[in-house]
Amino acid sequence: MNDLFDPTPIQPLAARMRPKHPDHYIGQEHLFGVGKPLREAVISKHLHSMVLWGPPGVGKTSMAKMIAEVSDAHFETISAVLAGVKDIRSAVARAQDIQLQSGRKTILFVDEVHRFNKAQQDAFLPYVEDGTVIFIGATTENPSFSLNNALLSRSRVYVLRSLKTEDLIQMLQQALEDKQRGLGLDPPHLEEGVLETIAYAADGDGRKCLNLLEVGNDLAETNEQGRRVITNDTLQEILANEVRRFDKGGDVFYEQISALHKSVRGSDVDASLYWFARMLDGGCDPLYVARRVVRMASEDIGNADPRALQLALNGWEVQERLGSPEGELAIAQAIAYLAAAPKSNAVYKAFNQVMADVKSQPSYEVPLHLRNAPTQLMKSLDYGAEYKYAHDEPEGFSAGENYFPQEVCNASYYHPVPRGLEQKIAEKLQYLKQLNAGSDWQRYPDKTDNN
Repeated sequence: MNDLFDPTPIQPLAARMRPKHPDHYIGQEHLFGVGKPLREAVISKHLHSMVLWGPPGVGKTSMAKMIAEVSDAHFETISAVLAGVKDIRSAVARAQDIQLQSGRKTILFVDEVHRFNKAQQDAFLPYVEDGTVIFIGATTENPSFSLNNALLSRSRVYVLRSLKTEDLIQMLQQALEDKQRGLGLDPPHLEEGVLETIAYAADGDGRKCLNLLEVGNDLAETNEQGRRVITNDTLQEILANEVRRFDKGGDVFYEQISALHKSVRGSDVDASLYWFARMLDGGCDPLYVARRVVRMASEDIGNADPRALQLALNGWEVQERLGSPEGELAIAQAIAYLAAAPKSNAVYKAFNQVMADVKSQPSYEVPLHLRNAPTQLMKSLDYGAEYKYAHDEPEGFSAGENYFPQEVCNASYYHPVPRGLEQKIAEKLQYLKQLNAGSDWQRYPDKTDNN
């Protein structure tokens, strides 16, 4: 038992169980497995600056501290959430003093480095360059977007993965057995299935895994034999308000919406519903998904099935009017329909090409025959002259007419796919093209087809 007046803070179980050597490091076999380059570099004390990129609780801080421990380097840590350039300079000054006094290297660990702005990140560069510090940054965000190129060029990026269930179970067993750092001196008894439930609930997060075990140990019940037991009922109470990992606005967020969009595009109804459920389970706003579903309806289904857009809008409206759970079910209905619908990105491609052409070309004037002429002056200037009113023409179509500026006439952008309703649209457009070709009259007879 700790002395009530002991000034030494009681560390959480997750902090006490940090590994001291690569042999004790659990997970990240692709980096710290036997014979892997990073493991060999650490053991041989050939250190280099690096960025550790991965979700929370996968061992970024533990890895940095272990590297310092194994290499006998001084460890300086700052958090980008609280620190500024002044703190960076102070850490560098301490590193310089230690280097002068003992010749030891300093590892400068910057947690959540993506939160530093460009100027703050630039403050590291001279000291990383001259070897004053070995820089190790930890980030949950994609370094390509969150870190500047100068810092990236001086560091190697290592990707840390979510811990596997078997890794988490091994971590729990280690904590239960370790008598110095863990619970080994007075380990609780675990009812059958508790260990696996904790590992699944941790969702790849080692810190969360050990925190759940520690809370369970604190709330363990004493049975008739006088033994402390973590029961399944106790664990369910602990997990009642737990939220699954979902990085709103971060990489995981965009990875999951990307997976949803690609599943719809790939016509996999089950996977589409799965990713929708994953996002809801993580706390995503259903209205955000509803907006993206509308985008999918136009981008990936288009005129192959125009009903998809209406159903997507209906799902959005139900969510706004009724909220959860009715709205979520309506969005799920729209997602399932879109995934099963025939696919076409013809309108999407056409619109993108038109926008690119409009931005790259001069602002051509509207042809006179397409201009309205509400005043006598406009009529005298030939506004609307020779305009052929389609409803007065055979089949309601003005054969030979051209609605482009003369400089870009005959441009072709929309190419329907042979699926769904667009197959019929393609047949109609081909028929109208034949009528144009067979017409004795052409709006721009001297203009050749530029496609």
